[in-house]
Amino acid sequence: MSRPTAYHFYLFAEAALALPSFIVVAIYFVQQVGLSPLQLVLVGTVMEISVFVFEVPTGVVADLYGRKLSLVIAWIVMGASTILVGAVPEFWAALAGWALWGFGVTFMSGAFEAWITDEVGAGNVGRVFVRGLQASYIAGIAGLVLWIGLATVSLQGAVIADGAVTLAVGLLAIPLMRETGFHRRAHGRGAGLETARRGVRLVRGRPVLLLLVAAAFFAGAYTEGFDRLWEAHFLRDVGLPAFFGLSDLWWFAVLGVGAMLLGLLVSNVLVKRVTHGSDRSMAKLLFVLAALQIATAIVFGLAAGLAVAVIAYWGARLTRSLSNPVYMTWLNQSIDDSSVRATVISLSGQSDAIGQVAGGPGIGAIGNAFGIPAALVAGGLVLTPALALYARAIGHGGPEPEFVGVDSAAS
Repeated sequence: MSRPTAYHFYLFAEAALALPSFIVVAIYFVQQVGLSPLQLVLVGTVMEISVFVFEVPTGVVADLYGRKLSLVIAWIVMGASTILVGAVPEFWAALAGWALWGFGVTFMSGAFEAWITDEVGAGNVGRVFVRGLQASYIAGIAGLVLWIGLATVSLQGAVIADGAVTLAVGLLAIPLMRETGFHRRAHGRGAGLETARRGVRLVRGRPVLLLLVAAAFFAGAYTEGFDRLWEAHFLRDVGLPAFFGLSDLWWFAVLGVGAMLLGLLVSNVLVKRVTHGSDRSMAKLLFVLAALQIATAIVFGLAAGLAVAVIAYWGARLTRSLSNPVYMTWLNQSIDDSSVRATVISLSGQSDAIGQVAGGPGIGAIGNAFGIPAALVAGGLVLTPALALYARAIGHGGPEPEFVGVDSAAS
């Protein structure tokens, strides 16, 4: 049997990885493990510390030894760690498992985008990113219903099944994944450190990369609070009415399916923008999406009624998911040295992780002291500095003029 093209394997991986529902994991943490708001955020913070520590070293692995090897390691470790979390419903297991999951995901961060960019070309990758997002929406809708159904029988079983699917993707990648765009170079001792340095120099020397890495910090601080607390907000503050006599879990199926259907409908608009977009047009789009994320997060946090909360939640998920292909397209098109592509993308991921580590505990503490709604509002406001970064890029047709001083100092 012939191997699929890189494009088709990318779509397969995006779809397969979207099948398991992390909503189930979050509900498992709230309902079965019984984590408090601070514990929920701490689980995420421990994971992000792991990401922070390993993000760049594992990006270097992808640039030196191959993106396929890095991805196989990622999916196997991520799957195994999720199985651990589901098998042991204790706070310590959640911390340990998510720390291991964070270590595993760093092998994927940067490597996945670098692999497909080198396979299809930087000029074509924007369209591929959007198609991958659409594949994940379609699979995610089916997977959410399936996993919620499984969770009504056994929350633990659903979490374990989540890990098993991710593990299977890693094993299937070994025989099926092509890697023709990466060419391993001869290297000696110290090559890893030198690759990391070259990646840092590229970011420091390209103002657009500096802007994008800085924006990732504020995005990370925003997402950490939202991701750890939104389910608890619905369960503890908004309240979920009886769903035809079925478990509350089915409400989360409705919420997830609605968000993904909206994304599937709207995402086609992105194809032309990311295929032919300039720096300025992508900065404009990211500015609008970030502003909408802030507004919907605040409305969601303040919502007392179910209808308003649902609409705000859908808006927050939609705008965030649409931001990713735009951000990744702009980032990849700004990297002119493919030999450090994964390392540079990992630097962006590390900035995101630093933002999550810096912002998460504070947002969790606000939740413990003043309630989850206050924490969600605070988390939304944390994203506002990203608006200033994108506005500067819009004002100058791109970020270059605004960062000349930084560029000069860096050199």
